[in-house]
Amino acid sequence: MDTDEDTIDLRSDTVTTPSEAMREAARDAEVGDDVYRDDPTVNELERRAAEAVGTEAALYVPSGTMANQIAVHVHTEPGQELILERESHIYRWELAGAAKLSGTQTRTLDAGERCVPTPEAVREGLVDEDLHRPGTGLLALENTHNYRGGTAIPVDRISAAAEVARDAGVPVHLDGARVFNAAVALGVDASEIVDPVDSVTFCLSKGLGAPVGSILAGDEAFVEAARRVRKLFGGGMRQAGMIAAPGLLALENVDRLADDHANAERLAAGLDALDGVRAPEPDTNIVVAHTEDAGIAAADLVTACKDAGVGCVEFDDYATRFTTHLDVDGDDVDAAIDRIGDVVAELA
Repeated sequence: MDTDEDTIDLRSDTVTTPSEAMREAARDAEVGDDVYRDDPTVNELERRAAEAVGTEAALYVPSGTMANQIAVHVHTEPGQELILERESHIYRWELAGAAKLSGTQTRTLDAGERCVPTPEAVREGLVDEDLHRPGTGLLALENTHNYRGGTAIPVDRISAAAEVARDAGVPVHLDGARVFNAAVALGVDASEIVDPVDSVTFCLSKGLGAPVGSILAGDEAFVEAARRVRKLFGGGMRQAGMIAAPGLLALENVDRLADDHANAERLAAGLDALDGVRAPEPDTNIVVAHTEDAGIAAADLVTACKDAGVGCVEFDDYATRFTTHLDVDGDDVDAAIDRIGDVVAELA
């Protein structure tokens, strides 16, 4: 582990620390002013990122939230409507950015454990602009689905939902913060997941291990428009090659995501064996432990786990998220299970 020796940090895969190779790459990076497109390292990262998801172009941005909000701003006009799954990251965790930054009204569809709306739900959700209705400007999907426990959504479900929207002339954005986790879990290339949509976001700073940065990708016209919006949102960076260089190395970490998935399965099995705890087998690297049967509120579990040296986050009243990543190995998982077991026994 690269974290404090007494702490097993399972709060998120965003807590990963850069490898020595990433630190050296940052130090030695060839740089220029990226706003003028003079940074060769950023240019190479954007080229390789687009290649990785099969799009014409890509844009390097500071965060996944900014990438999603840029996409909303480019795809929609103020006063239009964005439809998306009711537990999606854009709706649940991004501070009403679509409304604040783009003047876009959001309307949610409930996809349940399926995680992506059915074609019928999308069709019913689309609204034509008229004297009384705003008109649908964008459909947003998510893969993997964070709040639903890192679910890897099959390509055919993404494609079916997207096809309905695109046939109606409505663009589709994919929040693919962990799209490579989905690709590894499903045994497909990321480009297959991305192919049905008009734009995609993915994070370099989660399971891929870079210290900072995300990618927004799509066709050349979309990315050109996104570049201008990035500047509008304050995301124009200068000698950004110093943070882009670790991102190039992060793109080489896709295959090792399978290790995180295996560790998550191991963690879920250990937690599910605890009295009063239900932890379904995960698709990827996110484990959600449900403790209602044990009578343990998530807030209490998170606090007690922190005291015991395990980092986790409250997801709902009785749901707690644990996320595996490259700074956590099998021994850490076993130690975490033991510590959480002691906590559960004490709290129950």
